[in-house]
Amino acid sequence: MVGILDQQHLMIECTGIGVRFGTGDGEVWAVREVDLTVGRGEAVFIVGPSGSGKTTLLSVIGTLLAPTTGVVRVAGEDVLAIRSAELPAFRLRHIGFVFQEAHLLSYLTAAENVMVPMLAAGLNLAEARARAEELLDRVGLAHRPGNKPDALSGGEKQRVAVARALANRPSVILADEPTASLDSQAGQQVMKLIWESGKEIGAAVVVVTHDPRIMHMADRVVRMEDGRVVVEEAC
Repeated sequence: MVGILDQQHLMIECTGIGVRFGTGDGEVWAVREVDLTVGRGEAVFIVGPSGSGKTTLLSVIGTLLAPTTGVVRVAGEDVLAIRSAELPAFRLRHIGFVFQEAHLLSYLTAAENVMVPMLAAGLNLAEARARAEELLDRVGLAHRPGNKPDALSGGEKQRVAVARALANRPSVILADEPTASLDSQAGQQVMKLIWESGKEIGAAVVVVTHDPRIMHMADRVVRMEDGRVVVEEAC
């Protein structure tokens, strides 16, 4: 049983998570009976073959997908009890996303892309701009705030995406194959930023990856197969 202090330390608590798609003969369980906890400042990497349920589980943790069965708590809140209309605001406050592609808005500068979630959360323009510049400096792009995505390299775009994920000081950072489109050096730099940021702000970090070059940064590795957790080990 998890003690009170441990519960306060936990940022992610998944219990009995199952995700079913389709019905009848077309029914498929993408995730089956998964339990997972992640604490403040902890980095957990989820690995496994394609189709093993990794990204589906990440979507459940990120409140992008409601599970068919189970309970999900993020930052101490039962996310399944949050009304759907309130989930976007919850994500803005608590969850930072980094995807395989940076998904930057092409018509905005690097600083403006980082400002988007802060403005959506209600921060005023001056404060959002100042924090965006601070974050770009942190990810090594202090000299690029006015550049639009087409003037940035792949690694630079992904660093902007990391800065954007950190904009609202999230409780949880979720990364789906964040290094897959990058060369070895750029991938290491981006993953180091995610890892260090999680430690610095006390966020739980969950990374779905196939990349063996970054596995040394994990505190724990969870292996999934056929929708289930088959191995979980500390690093």
